[in-house]
Amino acid sequence: MAAYNANGTVNDSVPVIDISSFVSDGGADAGTSACAAIAAALHSHGCLVVKDPRVEASANEEFLDMMERYFEQSDGSTDARPHLHYQVGVTPSEVEKPRGHCAYGKTLKDVPVSECPPVPDAKWRFFWRIGERPAETAFEELNAPAVVPEAFADEWKPKMDGWGEKLVATAETVAEMAALGFGLERAAFKDRMACAPHLLAPTGSDLKQLAESDPADDEEPRAKKARMLGQAVELNTVLAGFHYDLNFLTVHGKSRFPGLKVWTRAGHVVVPKIPPGHLFLQAGKQFEYLTGGHVLAGFHEVIAHKACAKAAREAKRDGRSTWRVSSTCFSQIASDVVLEPLGAFDSAEARAAYPPIKTGDQVQAELVAISLGAKKE
Repeated sequence: MAAYNANGTVNDSVPVIDISSFVSDGGADAGTSACAAIAAALHSHGCLVVKDPRVEASANEEFLDMMERYFEQSDGSTDARPHLHYQVGVTPSEVEKPRGHCAYGKTLKDVPVSECPPVPDAKWRFFWRIGERPAETAFEELNAPAVVPEAFADEWKPKMDGWGEKLVATAETVAEMAALGFGLERAAFKDRMACAPHLLAPTGSDLKQLAESDPADDEEPRAKKARMLGQAVELNTVLAGFHYDLNFLTVHGKSRFPGLKVWTRAGHVVVPKIPPGHLFLQAGKQFEYLTGGHVLAGFHEVIAHKACAKAAREAKRDGRSTWRVSSTCFSQIASDVVLEPLGAFDSAEARAAYPPIKTGDQVQAELVAISLGAKKE
């Protein structure tokens, strides 16, 4: 079923919402239909595409340029902090592994491609904290010092901070609009995001071998097989296995390569199309907690499919980078805030399904489950 925005446009079943008027008037028009549209999109799809006038397409392009250069020269070790469970710096491929959602995946109307049981992701990632840190916290590990790659010392911080702050600002605005759309106080979500360990977390996937493949190979039937560790990305490699995000709202700029698929509440897969100058947002597990399941953490996966292979070959032909970069940002609820259903979402049933838990403890538990954390002693 196609989803329409206020202007009647369709985006491959993902609602597109222009938040410009809310941004320009500071939210003075709290009754705007856009707030209701955001709340509806998050409930039915767990995601949406927004047009935020503060985020220029050129800023996304400049960020992608830098991250392509970074991943091309990284050894995956120098900037890594495994003793901090990779929560700052680079995470090389084959470290992060999705939680096992195989039983759930088989119940969906569109079954995921990802392996069951899951294998470590082929993607790389870099974690960079955005925004102020709390003066006191019980979760210091989640607020560790940043890592600045030596070869990028002059440009890294300004570009990472500049782009990350834009994405967090969009998440905060969407959080305000969603709260109003759900009938909550405008600051119900945003206040809980203050001094949170927001993460700018661009991913990188090396598509060099895919770029050198023969287009005729795309049409050959391939038996599904588990990807061997150390193996280069080939057709249908799982770059990011079927999973949900553990945070509050994830924000993505437009990638130069396709591959992302997301699942709606009804269990159907859709392929988001992000026009230039737009951002894609998806709800995470913390959003699910605060709404008692009214908004579900959105499942998604990234696959090096035929369209991705075609784009990789075109990039090689044009002399461009063949690294697939996603300019992802994980906006969070503050580590010391208690996650629990809010307002009208607070019921006995919701509390049974989502018992109170400090956000930092929720994050730690999720990190352990995806091989990026250590269990508390």
